[in-house]
Amino acid sequence: MNFFIHETSILNANAKIGFGTKIWHWSHVMENVQIGKNCIIGQNCFIGRNVKIGNNVKIQNNISIYDGVEIEDDVFCGPNVVFTNVINPRSNFERKNEFKKTLIQKGATLGANSTIICGNKVGAYSFIAAAAVVTKTVKNFSCVMGNPAVHKYWVSEEGFKLNFKEKKSLNLNGKKYSLLENEVSIKID
Repeated sequence: MNFFIHETSILNANAKIGFGTKIWHWSHVMENVQIGKNCIIGQNCFIGRNVKIGNNVKIQNNISIYDGVEIEDDVFCGPNVVFTNVINPRSNFERKNEFKKTLIQKGATLGANSTIICGNKVGAYSFIAAAAVVTKTVKNFSCVMGNPAVHKYWVSEEGFKLNFKEKKSLNLNGKKYSLLENEVSIKID
């Protein structure tokens, strides 16, 4: 085995786990899951069937990631993040054929206790504040807060606030951030 799984955790058949990944206490990884290299899955996590997780992803304690969720590389999921996969669940009506796809793009941060409603995309390098409830797509480099989550300001690749008040472009750590038509792009010098 080129990854670590704690003895209290369960790994179902056909799950693919990348080199250097660590799966801690009381977690359950279902069948047909793909977890990339150098990931950390905290204690008491559930990774549902067919979930795809990229490389270098940090999933803190007490998170359930359901069928329909895809997480790209370098994403941070704070403790107790909540994912959903059905818009209108009912106990007595099976809706497994209604799972909505949720995509968490490269480098995004999901703050502790945030909720990601299914069917949305969380943009690259965006920052979801603690306890925010994401009910619509979040743009790249956007910091959102509240319930429902709304855009508050732009952040850099490293997660620092970008101040575009009077400028349409900023240089930070060898990278040029540009704001055009309410979208941030980046160029590396």
